[in-house]
Amino acid sequence: MPDFVDLYLTATWQTLQMVSVSALVSALFGLALALLLVTTGPGDLYARPWLNRGVGSVVNVFRSVPFIILLVVLLPFTRLVVGTTIGVWAAAVPLSVAGIPFFARIAEVSLREVDRGLIEAVQAMGGRRRDVLWQVLLPEALPGIVSGLTITLVAMIGSSAMAGAVGAGGLGDVAIRYGYQRFDTQVMVSVLLGLIVLVSVVQTVGDALARRLNHRQ
Repeated sequence: MPDFVDLYLTATWQTLQMVSVSALVSALFGLALALLLVTTGPGDLYARPWLNRGVGSVVNVFRSVPFIILLVVLLPFTRLVVGTTIGVWAAAVPLSVAGIPFFARIAEVSLREVDRGLIEAVQAMGGRRRDVLWQVLLPEALPGIVSGLTITLVAMIGSSAMAGAVGAGGLGDVAIRYGYQRFDTQVMVSVLLGLIVLVSVVQTVGDALARRLNHRQ
């Protein structure tokens, strides 16, 4: 087996790359979807019930597919986007596709919890719809959105390890090839501890940032 320390550090870096890129894509597109779902329902700012139902159905379909199945189903799409179906960047595609609807629903909940009285107050003062969007909805829901992104990141770390089973690289790949297949308990435990540390750091930083942004506390 190659030098384990180098192998472990390389795998950790690959996991961070996978999760970081996927989280960025999920945050951007997931938040856009959440805003679309929150503002296009009946009686909402940009009421388009047909669009709301259509987008909601698509989100539900992707959320209902287990990640390992989505990973395989998206292989042709992954090859089209990045030119390969193995490696870090190939894994980022299904991770992003899985993360977008997941984060969208969490962000949607945070946006819907914004006090309707604040929205009505802005509208009563002559505020336009985009004013409500940028000055009320997003700022008030930001702590919940950050907490939702933290949950999404934690889920992605677990999914990235699962992607190692199909040659995505990262800590999951090390656990499968050098731990499970070679019956090396030490490698398995080392990978497990690494994942626990990553999740703990992400959760701690995310919680601290959400508390800092919550002006109601």
